[in-house]
Amino acid sequence: MTLTQPDTAHLFRSLHTPSAPLALANAWDVASARVIEASGVPAIATSSAGVAWSLGSPDGDVLARDRALRLIARVVAAVSVPVSADIEGGFGNDAAEVAETIAGVLEAGAVGVNIEDGTRPPAELAARLAAARRTADRAGADLFLNARIDTFLSGLGDPDTRLKETLTRAHMYIDSGADGIFVPGVTDSATIAALTGEISVPLNIMAGPGAPAVAELGALGVARVSLGSGVAQAAYAAARRAAQELCGSGTYDSLTEGIAFPELNALVSGYH
Repeated sequence: MTLTQPDTAHLFRSLHTPSAPLALANAWDVASARVIEASGVPAIATSSAGVAWSLGSPDGDVLARDRALRLIARVVAAVSVPVSADIEGGFGNDAAEVAETIAGVLEAGAVGVNIEDGTRPPAELAARLAAARRTADRAGADLFLNARIDTFLSGLGDPDTRLKETLTRAHMYIDSGADGIFVPGVTDSATIAALTGEISVPLNIMAGPGAPAVAELGALGVARVSLGSGVAQAAYAAARRAAQELCGSGTYDSLTEGIAFPELNALVSGYH
């Protein structure tokens, strides 16, 4: 059965629950998306950094919008599960240009986006979120807007008031149309519990080595757990290890854990 956009979007929304947090191993191209989907995940999310690196650009609002949208469309076409796209700050200089990006995301078939504030004034992301919501509503599309707050990840402001500032931003973004709040850079239980206690929409945490397990995060009220650029970084680290071993000892042991050629080839067969 082929699901319509509203059906797919509704399914994606329903996956955000602390009782079984949506766990996302972020993809960056068709092959990584197919490999991740084959692991049994219920949804795919892209990594903006991974996408940018794979296309030869650094992360941080450098990648051209059209290139990002083409990649999103290719990933959506390659998998059968809902796709959420990380669009950095919205691939635009202002809210009007972000609205154009959202129109392109909807055309590409994604049912969710991440938009980050970074070092921008919070009011600017609020305006971008509002423009994104209006664009989706006009298109009759159900788009899950995940607002990323970078206070902890980028060490913004006074550490003593960082939690308060994060919550202030979260409430502003929710009022502007955000369906979820993403706070990367936080893994300690006390801060996470403080966030879930004050945020009325699903909370997304970025996890990695040393972070609580998914079930533990769910017990704290987290509804979505992402690996961010971590999977892409691990993949590129594997490439570096193989190259260093080849050029150093001249051996090939680092290749022993690779996916078998027939399996990987089969995963991308039928997609063009």
